[in-house]
Amino acid sequence: MRFRPCIDIHNGSVKQIVGGSLSDQGNLATDNFVSKYDAAFYADMYRRDGLSGGHIILLNPAESEYYPADVEQAAAALKAYPGGMQIGGGMNLNNAEQFLDMGASHIIVTSFVFRSGMVDYERLTSLRELVGRERLVLDLSCRLVNDDYYIVTDRWQKVTKERFNAETLERLAEYCDEFLVHAVDVEGKASGIEREVIRRLGAQDIRPVTYAGGIHGQEDLDYIKEVGNGRVDFTIGSALDLFGGTIPYQRFVTKM
Repeated sequence: MRFRPCIDIHNGSVKQIVGGSLSDQGNLATDNFVSKYDAAFYADMYRRDGLSGGHIILLNPAESEYYPADVEQAAAALKAYPGGMQIGGGMNLNNAEQFLDMGASHIIVTSFVFRSGMVDYERLTSLRELVGRERLVLDLSCRLVNDDYYIVTDRWQKVTKERFNAETLERLAEYCDEFLVHAVDVEGKASGIEREVIRRLGAQDIRPVTYAGGIHGQEDLDYIKEVGNGRVDFTIGSALDLFGGTIPYQRFVTKM
């Protein structure tokens, strides 16, 4: 179990948002924190502190007028920490290699490999063949719908028909190097984790996995360690003091 740092970029700025508030229409989101620093500042910090395996997420759709500014921020961050961070947000067959060439260690993908609410295995296979399984992360972010968890796409706005469960994780493991899972209902709220999501992640031992969503204190971290069987890594956004929260970033530099 280790801490994975993050950089979320929306409307050209490093931010922390309430995940469920994100809307492509009008490029809207409820902001928890908007940084005065750029993405390269955080990436260089993570590099100096020896924190690898984190992720950069572009939160605007590729069609947004802000997407080029998001990419500019991401490019500067990847230049500051080449090979040290993964990147997701609008990844597809046409641009995946571009982001790897910029310095990303992995491409994170969700929406591109879904069609009509189901995994499109032809697209997924093509992407794996293009970048290699060892450089592909599948984002299986999920939310609770009718008493079960379903994977969500399109910046957490569309609920798919694919359940988030052990069968899905096992089926998709052959296509990727890691999983990234945001618990969308609690993302950005620092109000506590989705314990059932952690339980499901802890039950699998197929691929490395990073959990995001709702972490707000030591009790949450203890639960992730115990129920995640030491196999579930974690990221902290809004609750971290780097982004206006109360959990000291430095504790993870010195202890994790």
